[in-house]
This record gives sequence, C-alpha cells and structure tokens, in this order.
Amino acid sequence: MSEIADKLIDWYGVNGRDLPWRRTRDPYRIWLSEVILQQTRIAQGMDYYLRFIARFPDVGALAAADEDEVLKLWQGLGYYSRARNLHRAAQLVCERYGGTLPADYEALLALPGVGEYTAGAVASIGFGLRVPAVDGNVLRVAARLNDDFTPITDAKQKKRTTGHFSEITPEDRPGDFNQSLMELGATVCLPNGAPRCGSCPVQHLCLGYHHGHAEILPVRAAKRARRIEERTVLLVRCGEEVGIRRRPKTGLLAGLWELPSLEGKTGANELRARLSARGWQVEKLLSLRGAKHVFTHVEWHMSGFEVTLAEKPAGLTFVTPQALRESYALPSAFRAFLSVLEE
Repeated sequence: MSEIADKLIDWYGVNGRDLPWRRTRDPYRIWLSEVILQQTRIAQGMDYYLRFIARFPDVGALAAADEDEVLKLWQGLGYYSRARNLHRAAQLVCERYGGTLPADYEALLALPGVGEYTAGAVASIGFGLRVPAVDGNVLRVAARLNDDFTPITDAKQKKRTTGHFSEITPEDRPGDFNQSLMELGATVCLPNGAPRCGSCPVQHLCLGYHHGHAEILPVRAAKRARRIEERTVLLVRCGEEVGIRRRPKTGLLAGLWELPSLEGKTGANELRARLSARGWQVEKLLSLRGAKHVFTHVEWHMSGFEVTLAEKPAGLTFVTPQALRESYALPSAFRAFLSVLEE
C-alpha cells in the first residue's frame, strides 16, 4: 500500500488540475473551497469561490459580514446551511483564535459545518498535518482498490477506510497524498460504472480491476424515494414592487427569503377566494408556467400565479425587482417564476 501512495503523489504532480485553491497553502482559502465544493461541481463552484475571495479575502472579512450578504453571495449553490455554518465558523475563529484557523484537526472538527473530511483536508493541505481526508471520491477509490463489496454508505466502512489511509499517509506530503486520491476519484476512477482504468497510475495494484469488478463497484445502499409535494407559488405585485417573505428559522430553506406559496395545487377560482378571505384585494390573477425543484429528500411540483394587488397586505416585504436581484438571497426553487419581471 505504500507503493500506492508514492505512485499517486507522482501522478498527481504531473496530472493534477490547476485550480486556484491549489495555488495556495492558505488554510482559509482551502477551507472555503472545500465548503463550496461539498455539494457542488467544480465548474459551478469556481466562480463562487473567486467571488467569495474577492469580497471576503480572509476570515475576519467573512466574520464581519452581514449574514444576508453571505447568503446573497451564496445564492444558487443550494444547501444554504453550508453558508450559515461557514459564516458562524468564521466568527468563532475570530473569537477563539484571533482570526486564524487553528492548526489542529480536533479544533477544526469542532467548528460549525466542519466534518471529518473537511477537517482532514484543511489540516493536511493547509497545515501539513498527517491526517486522512476521506470523501465519496476516496471511498469509491478504496472500494475498487480493495475489491470491497461493503456498501460505502456504511459508517463502519468509512471508519475502516479512514483508518486504512491513515496508516499509509506519508509524513512529508500528507496534503498532496489526500489531493491525489481526490483527483484520481474525480478524473479517472469515475462514478456510475465508467472508470478510466487505462489511465490509472495504480491499475496494476487494483484488485477490483484485476477481478473485473471495477465497473460495478462501489456498492451503495438503496436510496429512499423522494417525497413529492405540490405547491402553488405566488408572484405578488403591487405597483412596481414584488412581495417576498422570510421562511421559518428551522426546516427546509430555513430563514431565507421566498416568494409566498400555498401547500397543494390550487386553481384560479379557489386561489382568488382564499386570498380574498385573507383580505387581499386582488386586481388581476394570471397563471404562470409551472416548475419542478428537487431537494435531497423532497421534490416540489409547483404551479404559479402572478397576483396583482391594489394594496400591500401585512406579512409581506415589498421590494423592487432590482433590489430583489441585487440584495436578497432567493433560493433557485423560485427562480423560474421571476422571468415575468424581465418582460
């Protein structure tokens, strides 16, 4: 297994992609990149990373920002709890460590939103600490190398894999080794049955390849079917402004701004009656094209209406379309209903 480490590090030195967070050993920038890329492809995450660095060049700048500004900059990445945890963690780093991320795996792990993988990545790449960084890419590589049919979603399997790579992580280049594993999983040992074994620097050491199992590994536990929810989304207009509201502080899209909506699929006549019962003075009601948005465990099937009111009702915040674009973090689930504002 020590041969695997040497081969991968040499391969990574030649074949590793040139990415901006790889041109630095600044732990803050490495941390930021890891948080952004947790649920995001590199092609999409790159622009967000560059915008965040331009606006928040260090931990102190991020900590001092207003949460709404952080969320607005994050808009479109989804999983907004990542942005909130990033912001809160920056504040704690300033409070506890003077604005410098701690060079300690356990201390990093104690920060909001920092799990074992992120702590390992920052500790090894940013500080040169000999700790593993095991994510989905690395679990997939390990399953194929070892011809292991244990589901990689099994917590015990992740623990075994982490311990395994802990033993072979080199003292002198732990960050490069961890990045070589990530890079191999991202560019060669690909998911969904299509590994590029002919380009793999450790093909001769891979049991999954030699046994003909590389394409069917890793094994994953069956996913639960997503729950389907019908919603009726309202683009509420009064004069030149649009009505939005805050979502509850807990649950899906917690605390973010949204277009108001009703549970279930509602027809025009029923909607007009329900809004009138609230005291809304509806002047015009136009049907909008429906949309679908997929979250991790739930899927929204949305119908929509443009609702023009004579007066602004209580419970909504009215803003101009320009302010909505520039200053408010509106989740992408609602973006399909904003096109009429540009007509």
